[in-house]
Formats: sequence, C-alpha cells, structure tokens
Amino acid sequence: MLDVAPVERARAAGEQALSAVRRSASERLADLIRSDPKWAAQAADVGLIDRAWLESPSDSPFRTAPPSEMVQRFLERTSEQRPSIMTSLGLNALQGLSLWRSDAVEQPVPTTLTVMFTDLEGFSRFTAAQGDDAAAALIADHQRVLGPIVRSRGGRIVKRIGDGLMLTFPAPEAAVLAALEMVEAIVEPLRLRAGIHLGDAVLTHDDLFGNVVNVAARITEAAKGGQVLTSVDVRSAVDPLAGVSFGRARRTKLKGVEPVSLCRIERDAS
Repeated sequence: MLDVAPVERARAAGEQALSAVRRSASERLADLIRSDPKWAAQAADVGLIDRAWLESPSDSPFRTAPPSEMVQRFLERTSEQRPSIMTSLGLNALQGLSLWRSDAVEQPVPTTLTVMFTDLEGFSRFTAAQGDDAAAALIADHQRVLGPIVRSRGGRIVKRIGDGLMLTFPAPEAAVLAALEMVEAIVEPLRLRAGIHLGDAVLTHDDLFGNVVNVAARITEAAKGGQVLTSVDVRSAVDPLAGVSFGRARRTKLKGVEPVSLCRIERDAS
C-alpha cells in the first residue's frame, strides 16, 4: 500500500516555501512603493493598491479596485482637486460614466455593509454667521481632504448631504481607521463627527437603503465634534484592532430607531 504521508509532507513543505517567497516579494514591493509617499498615496487613492496591504503586506492580500471603480475614484479625485476640468468635461459625459459604473456596483439584494455618516459640528451657525459663500468653500475644502482618506481605505462616497457624507466600506476595520483619520484631519474652523454601524443594506449606484442607514445617521447625530461613535456590532466585528481603543458601551436612545449600545473609538495611547 502506498504511503501517502511523505507525499503530503512534501506538498506541505512546497506550499510553505511558496508562501514564504510570495510574502517576501510582497514585502519588497510594499517597501518600494512606500519609498515614494506621494506616489503611494495617489496609488491608494485611485485603487491601484489596497492601503491595508500597503501598511501590512504580510497580513493582507494584495488587491486592486475593479477598473470601473478606479475610473470613479479618478473622477472624484479630479473633481475635488481641479473642478474646472470636470466642468469642461460636461454633465452628459459624467452621467454616462456614472451609469456605466452602476452596472458593475449595483446590488439589488441586501448585502452586509459598514455604513458611516459624517458632518460638521455647528455648520448651521457657521453659515448664518459667515454666509453661503464661506459655507460652500468650507464644504469644498473639507471634501477635498476627506475624499483621499475614504478612497485609500477602499470606501465609497455614496452621496454628499449638505455638510456631510454618506459612506460605505468593504470592512468595518477600514471604516474605523478611516473615521479616526478623518476627525483628526478636520479640526478647524469646525470639527468633524462620525457614526458607524454594520448591517444589511441595498446599495445602488447613487443611494443606499436599509435600517442600518437610519441607525448610522442617528449615531452620527449623537456624536460630538471630533468624536467617532460606533455600534457594538462594529466593535464586536473588529475588536481588538491594533492602535485603536473602544470605550465602554452605553445603551443610547436614538431618534426614530430602537435604542442602540454605542461606544466611542479613539487612538490607543498605550
């Protein structure tokens, strides 16, 4: 009878050696990309590389965004940095590109997503005091800052709502890290706040539907400026997460939805 043990041991040894080679190559490639921070940021922004992989190539698989998503990211990045180019391109062209992308991303059935809302604390008072032009300039400036952070974590800006954003992320870890970066990046003249929840939603090319959306929006309303609040569902999905600490959960009554246990997310000071 054939002894299969040596064959299995040889196969396992081969797979282990191949895995080591791939891991080494991945780490060298990540080191090369990180050697030029500006290029690395741009590559993550448009989806050529996945930021989680870039930060930890040994622990995360190498991924790129689908081509249609790369086009959308490029358009968003261009509109943030050079609005005049998007104006010259024309509305019809932009609509055509948006419809082309929707075929690839629309999910007509509920899918588990991490949903985040952001807004600026005190925006209404700021607008009343400074006027509409100053308010519009403030929104444009803060969206130019937030867009690259969202895209580099694989997130998607579903829609812009006044001074805030409706966002989705492929994984709760990405949403948590992005939220912390965003509240740290927007501190004046108004502070940013963010709320995160995890659940089933129906995603289309220009909107998002489901109870998770309502809950995430209400969580954001409960947050203060410079604060990230999340449901315990998100905490359960990611905790522990390196460099991040979760505060004690508190049962909170939110407008229009069932009470939810919330906790604050902060950078781990230890």
